[in-house]
Amino acid sequence: MAQEAASGPTQQLTDAGTSIWLDDLSRQRISSGELADLMGNRNVVGITTNPTIFSKAIEEGRGYEQTIADLAAQGMDAESAIIELTTADVRDAARILAPVYEASDGQDGRVSIEVSPELAHDTEASIAQALDLHARVGEPGVMIKIPATLEGLPAITAVIAQGISVNVTLIFSVDRYLDVIDAYLEGLERASAAGHDLRTIRSVASFFVSRVDTEVDKRLDEIGTPQALALKGKAGIANARLAYKEFNAVFGGERGESMRTAGIRTQRPLWASTGVKDPALRDTLYVEELTAPHTVDTMPFATLEAVADHGHIGTDNITPGFEDAQIYFDSLAELGVDFADVTELLEEQGVQKFVDSWHDLLATVGDALTKAREGVREDS
Repeated sequence: MAQEAASGPTQQLTDAGTSIWLDDLSRQRISSGELADLMGNRNVVGITTNPTIFSKAIEEGRGYEQTIADLAAQGMDAESAIIELTTADVRDAARILAPVYEASDGQDGRVSIEVSPELAHDTEASIAQALDLHARVGEPGVMIKIPATLEGLPAITAVIAQGISVNVTLIFSVDRYLDVIDAYLEGLERASAAGHDLRTIRSVASFFVSRVDTEVDKRLDEIGTPQALALKGKAGIANARLAYKEFNAVFGGERGESMRTAGIRTQRPLWASTGVKDPALRDTLYVEELTAPHTVDTMPFATLEAVADHGHIGTDNITPGFEDAQIYFDSLAELGVDFADVTELLEEQGVQKFVDSWHDLLATVGDALTKAREGVREDS
């Protein structure tokens, strides 16, 4: 495919200081040249992955047949095969994105791979797998995804202390986000004491957006008053805006400048779950409303295409909304919506959804390995 120059809304998003990362990856996207094209014509400068993404890609085939046949011939089990398949994809994608990594001094050009969701509440096992995944991929652009569970926080610190870049995932509350910042900074302190170059360590804090609206809107529907219904579709954006306010407090101004002088890189907020689930809302809503400097937006492919087609991008749609965001949460509290309960539930559900996707991925790869072995026996 011929690569076109980026223009329009995705270029405007880039110019506003929001990095576009694609929330999708497959062998076909890599081998066909589509990923390279998206870098050129959609301003894609990073990739995020999770078990759901890999399960879908492998189930649909999409270029994995020969590799799976080879792994089946080696007698590999499903879990080992998954590690081989996913780290290979992440490695190859990181190599394609290497020029972006170099040009941005490691800020972008990143490809994230997640520790097993089954380890979300196991600190030591998360650390061990993070180190293993980092070594297996072996590219400077790799980022290891670790969830912001209570058990995940010390794992984040320990992995960063090893000089490894981390994508902290499954953040739903501002309070937990502050814990994540602390875990990052403590990790950098340990990394510095161990002699690592802090300038090479990067991190993003992945704040989930649409899932917040889904749960809050369900509770507002149950209340059913005009005041409650008027608050629908706004919680995710308000929550993210308050997180960005805290980001500015920590990494902005004189304090942020002194950090950068010391070699500490900004842990950028990353807006995840930006595909709009409510058909009553504009399909580009979350991207448009959460455009601001020093942020990342990871988008499903459909959302990326919608933004490119009809997105309306400003320069900073977050900072002017700080006061309104606080007013919104005051209004939620007056209606009796317990937002702390919302975020606790969302974390629990988020971990379980990824565990379920991991099991689906195990089943998908296991079936593919079995079919490959059966095909060999039929041919022999």
